[in-house]
Amino acid sequence: MPFPIKIALIDDQQLFRGMLATALALETNMEVILEAESGHAFLTVIQNRLERPDIAIIDMFMPHMNGLQLTDIIHNRYPEIKIIILSIDYRERLIAKAVDTGASAYLNKNCDLSTLKTAIEGVYHTGFYMDTSTLKALRDSSIRIEKTIVEDHLTKRENEILSLICQEFTNAEIAEKLFLSTRTVEGHRNNLLLKTGCKNTAGLVIYAIKHGVFDLLI
Repeated sequence: MPFPIKIALIDDQQLFRGMLATALALETNMEVILEAESGHAFLTVIQNRLERPDIAIIDMFMPHMNGLQLTDIIHNRYPEIKIIILSIDYRERLIAKAVDTGASAYLNKNCDLSTLKTAIEGVYHTGFYMDTSTLKALRDSSIRIEKTIVEDHLTKRENEILSLICQEFTNAEIAEKLFLSTRTVEGHRNNLLLKTGCKNTAGLVIYAIKHGVFDLLI
């Protein structure tokens, strides 16, 4: 049996947090190992823990420290922890800001449990997850840059790998598809992060969408 995905829940609404923890506890491949009512509480607990979560699910709007501020701190102090933000605000600029800060997924707080579980698994295995609402918000954004600029900036192979990343292929799957080694794909992914200035895989996906490398069919 594979190791369960270790999850932390950070939300100031105790009832919501408790219900979510109970629901996720029923999943055989997931384990809630930490709950916190605020960003400060989470940071206080995590610094003394040997066991850290794979994924932190963070409410966007909390008093004293909001989801963006907490994401920035976690991303810099504990980069191994991937972040899913829950929010009722679906403005494109806020989604892009969250991803640029270090989030791997951005979900509507009113999403159903199956969507959240899919997001957790997607973030854990591929480094990002974007549901239809997120993709639509990004597609409808007026911020666009000519595709030719990207093609000059990235090599043909990098564009090819970036497109496959957007289709949720893992490094191993991309390597098999392109007859490359996994290490070579990892090298290309790292180069993409450096060239684009993105912090994570979710950032690469937004970059690809805005620059026309990946076409949304939604």
